[in-house]
Amino acid sequence: MIVFCLGLSAGQSYGQKKRQRKKAEKMEVAEKPVEPLLADARQKEAGESFFVDGIKFLMLEQYDKALERFQRSYALNPGNAALNYKLAETHMLAGRLTDALPFAQAAVTLDASNPYYYLLLAQLYSGGQRYDEAIKVLTKLTKDIPGTEQYLFNLADLYMAKNRFDDALKTYDRIEKQYGFIEEVSFKKQQIYLKQNNLEKALKEGETLIASDPTEVRYPLAQAEMLANNKKIDQAVQMVNKALSIDQNNAQARLMLAELLRQKGQVNEAVTELQTAFGNPDLDIDAKVKIILEYIRQLPQPATKNQALLNTTLHLAEQTVKAHPQEAKAYAVAADVQNMADKKLEARNNYIKATQLDNSHFSIWNQLVALDAELNQTDSLLAHTEKALELFPNQAVFWFYNGTSYLIKKNYSRAVKSLEYGKKLSLDKPELVTQFNMRLGDSYNSLKEYTKSDEAYEAVLVQDPNNPQVLNNYSYFLSLRNQDLAKAKSLSSKLVNLFPNEETYLDTHAWVLYKLKEYPQALKYFEKIAATTKNGTIAEHYGDVLFQVGQKEKAVQQWQRAKTLGEASSFIDKKIKDQKLYE
Repeated sequence: MIVFCLGLSAGQSYGQKKRQRKKAEKMEVAEKPVEPLLADARQKEAGESFFVDGIKFLMLEQYDKALERFQRSYALNPGNAALNYKLAETHMLAGRLTDALPFAQAAVTLDASNPYYYLLLAQLYSGGQRYDEAIKVLTKLTKDIPGTEQYLFNLADLYMAKNRFDDALKTYDRIEKQYGFIEEVSFKKQQIYLKQNNLEKALKEGETLIASDPTEVRYPLAQAEMLANNKKIDQAVQMVNKALSIDQNNAQARLMLAELLRQKGQVNEAVTELQTAFGNPDLDIDAKVKIILEYIRQLPQPATKNQALLNTTLHLAEQTVKAHPQEAKAYAVAADVQNMADKKLEARNNYIKATQLDNSHFSIWNQLVALDAELNQTDSLLAHTEKALELFPNQAVFWFYNGTSYLIKKNYSRAVKSLEYGKKLSLDKPELVTQFNMRLGDSYNSLKEYTKSDEAYEAVLVQDPNNPQVLNNYSYFLSLRNQDLAKAKSLSSKLVNLFPNEETYLDTHAWVLYKLKEYPQALKYFEKIAATTKNGTIAEHYGDVLFQVGQKEKAVQQWQRAKTLGEASSFIDKKIKDQKLYE
């Protein structure tokens, strides 16, 4: 029994193995030809997956990630034209034109029927200024691939970039044969003819433009400009009139006609045309401002030497304001002209309006505060400089005017604060530092900080030894303090030698002599100005000198006169009442 069982078991095992071996052999035979096909399919699937991911990252403008995906796809399938195109495009968008070029070239080689591949390649060549190669690419594209005539425009642009004008003209002819008349093409052909100094053909092209649409005013205006640029003024005038027959309200035509008439010497007619143009709100304000500025440049110094030209400029500026009442630049340029015409108050008011409409222009604020100061508008000067300093805190000139306004209003501490700060901003501008020191000398003197006052005045005289304001104020303040009167005399003597007829300076020198008790000499200077003066201080000083030389009755008369004129001292009433000198 045991032997039987063993035999049976052994027989089954042998038969089973034999069958399995045969089955395995069959399977091996069957699998050998299938294995490469499965691998190719998987490789293709992976490549497509990487390609799709690359497209996604490219659309998101994540170029590095897009390139990483495309490169992995490229490793699996380098012969794919679309993949080479995308690699080129991504490199280009990432700013790597050199890296993009080989892939673009490969794309065209792999698929010579896709116009986009040619266009990208041409774009890369153009970006590298390799225009000749770009021309070859577009020439092949428009020659070999049907339906690509629209790229002739790109080809023509490349010819223009290389100054190959004849080739560009031939290309434009091909475009016109394909698409018919095109305004842009006609204008470009005109430009080429002009560059070739072929005025006749350029004008003929202009006639073609005019004939294409007789209602289009731009065409005769362009023709007129071309004629004018080539000194054919009479023909240009005729062409402008043709434009005006189409649109009599065309401001550009009026401007052009005005200039042409001016060149012909017909000044009055030119001004009439110009004023008509300026009255048209459709004319761009920048064009108007440009013309006014040109007129301003033609004005002499002072502008009133040519009153006719000045009046014309004023009128144009006024018209600009009326036509553009919400434009800051209209008021600003009007103010510029009014300032030159010595219409200071009108100019100042227009600068104010300009800042109200647009407060961002330093030059307008600068003009405004300068006029405030010139017109002695102290309250306005203070208000405007405070506002200007909010906008331009680092502009020293506004600190100067701000400090000056506080000085005039006798707020000396605030004056010093502004002036010292502005002076620090002006260390690289010696002339402006001098101006600050002049004001600081006055301010510190009023604060009785005499050492700082004298230092400021001395700093001015180092830079400008003949500065009349400092020579006057420094010497006068020294005399009032009864300090260093010899220096005061030296300063005031220099002053009257420089300005022998200036009333204020003569008074200062005479007063210094009075303080030195040099009464006859002081009287001599006062007598030069006493009869005509309208200044109460000078009249009072004259009275003081008269009293000192024993002319008491005349002294009282001058004190009474001083009281009438104003600006006299606090002692004036007591002097008159007691007929006695008080100091």
